[in-house]
Amino acid sequence: MRITWNNRSIKYTHSEKNVIFKSLNSAVPLTQGKFIKLFESNFEKYQGKGKAYAVANGSNALDLAAMIINLKKNDEVIVPAHTWCATAISFARFGAKIVWGDIDSETLNISIESIKKNITKKTKAIVAVHLYGLPANIKEIISYAKKKKIIVIEDCAQALGALVNKKKVGSFGDISIFSFHSNKIISTLGEGGMLVVNSKKFNTNIQALRHNGINQFKNGHSYYWKPAMTNIVNVRKGLWPFNFSIGEIQCLLGSMLIKRIDQLNKIRIQRAHKFKNKLEKFRELTFQKVPQKYKHVYHCIVAKYEGKKYKKNKDDFISLLWKKFKIQCIVQNRPLYKYDLFKKNGFKNSNCPKSDVFFDNMISWPFYVWMSDKEFNYMINSTISVLQELRSK
Repeated sequence: MRITWNNRSIKYTHSEKNVIFKSLNSAVPLTQGKFIKLFESNFEKYQGKGKAYAVANGSNALDLAAMIINLKKNDEVIVPAHTWCATAISFARFGAKIVWGDIDSETLNISIESIKKNITKKTKAIVAVHLYGLPANIKEIISYAKKKKIIVIEDCAQALGALVNKKKVGSFGDISIFSFHSNKIISTLGEGGMLVVNSKKFNTNIQALRHNGINQFKNGHSYYWKPAMTNIVNVRKGLWPFNFSIGEIQCLLGSMLIKRIDQLNKIRIQRAHKFKNKLEKFRELTFQKVPQKYKHVYHCIVAKYEGKKYKKNKDDFISLLWKKFKIQCIVQNRPLYKYDLFKKNGFKNSNCPKSDVFFDNMISWPFYVWMSDKEFNYMINSTISVLQELRSK
């Protein structure tokens, strides 16, 4: 491959690497120290709303979200069928019945029409995923959910820094989650996540839930070691705590990377616009539609390929780009109800035709900020050549 699908989105600056090396000696302890507090504080300032809790990965943040909404047997949670599996797994793990939401064919995010269609008396929560870096129709989702007294959880794993009317995603819903995995907008050494709680009613003893039930004794004691160094609490009956701890070095790096979020997104946006502008004459490619006053941060560049006019499909496109130009495009997010994990656990029913159609025709190009201009231009020109060749055959 000349340009591979690379799961590393960013590279660290010289100053960031220096801080990491210095902190290897200065960080005491290496977990649950001063840097996790710094990371959480800086993240709260960046978001502008909510109480932040750093965890080992985005899936842990989803697990915590599922725990604190107090799911009960037969509670339903609406999750888009077209998303990464972790979004659904966490809620299924804690007893929810997953109800699959279909996407809007233009934005590729969960549609308000599908949400309304799937609402029942058992609906406990809606998970709005801001997929590929584009915000979902969150304002309308929030407005509808409030009328129905339904919890809204924003999955911002791919959309850190995205905006709706100048307001950051993750600040609309009751709860939001973020991921700092290797391929996300920023990455804390490969893994990392953040839970942000915007509604005070859910902000109850999350520290104990994410770290083995550890809490401080309420009453002061003359001797710090009596009755023990820490208390172990029962946050809620039937709910055992976990260990979702993130390392101090990761937190220090994360607190620095927050300063670069908007800069990194600016590079992504500029390149994505260039890519789309160069390909705008090829009507067989349809990119995500960005509503007015929405800021798309382009975690990925994805498109729907419709080559029926030329008797071609997405497999022809990907295959030619791979074989002739050594560029590794991929297909992402198979509808979750097609997997045995969900089917065998009872989540079989679905009516998501738009998710099926998009998956059958979707293409995702390699896209990371450290790709050289030479490589990026090569990818654009190669894509144009492939489209022209498929038209002529």
